[in-house]
Amino acid sequence: MPKKQIPHFENEAQEAEWWYQNQDFIVEQFEEAAATGKLQHGTAVRIARERAAQSGASPTITIRLPEADLAKARELAAKKGLRYQTYLKMLIHEALEHESKNI
Repeated sequence: MPKKQIPHFENEAQEAEWWYQNQDFIVEQFEEAAATGKLQHGTAVRIARERAAQSGASPTITIRLPEADLAKARELAAKKGLRYQTYLKMLIHEALEHESKNI
């Protein structure tokens, strides 16, 4: 996979736009590195390894959602620079953690 240089940014908005425009490329590089055992040290690597060690591969599930909820999830995920599936997994995880503390 070709290397992509991270440019110098004049401001946060410019940096955010670059990361948003290149998110698929970044995810592909990360997944390829994870699959080939070439991840380096850092927060993202540490979290990925911890999650992999704890749970193994995530099972694939199907959830039916109203179109309006799915559209809102996509909109909010895009604003955060995330894929909507990742955003929904984050929300579910946070809600489960919150609920488990309140029971």
